[in-house]
Amino acid sequence: ATTALYYTVVKNVRKERGYPFREFFKSFKDNFKQGALITIMLVVAYIVMYIDIQFAKTLTGIPNMILVSIFMGMLIVLVSINIYVFPYLSRFEAKTKQTLLNSLFLAIRHLPSTLLLIVILIAGASLAFIIPIFIIIVPSLTVLLQSFLIERIFKKYMPDKSKENLEEGIDEWYLE
Repeated sequence: ATTALYYTVVKNVRKERGYPFREFFKSFKDNFKQGALITIMLVVAYIVMYIDIQFAKTLTGIPNMILVSIFMGMLIVLVSINIYVFPYLSRFEAKTKQTLLNSLFLAIRHLPSTLLLIVILIAGASLAFIIPIFIIIVPSLTVLLQSFLIERIFKKYMPDKSKENLEEGIDEWYLE
């Protein structure tokens, strides 16, 4: 659903192409299997991180500080991958392992943008937590704000508009 949300926000809201519900469900259907697999993998990773952090907190002294710091760093990497993986899935075709690796690459390669994306995510989650009724609009608003940074990054990895596709009538809306 996150992949479809990103796809729909970028294509319909930012590029003003297509019909929102049709595009959402098309993207949802196209990316369901891979998106579900990635979601399960991320949920398992978050659970493992939670257990690790809780274990580290039971220790005392220096081992506690070291392990909590390491696990918190790993959690930031996991959140960074999470931020890029679903937009990446909405735009590119790759196997699951390559999608995750490319998301990690993007997170590291564009670290300042990644940190800003994390801030936007935390701000959106905080707003929804503080004012629960905002849960209705916060996901879309958060994705919209993040898309300005992510699309700028993705453009660096997209091919130029080809004359062949223009002649064949292929709509390369994502290259605009």
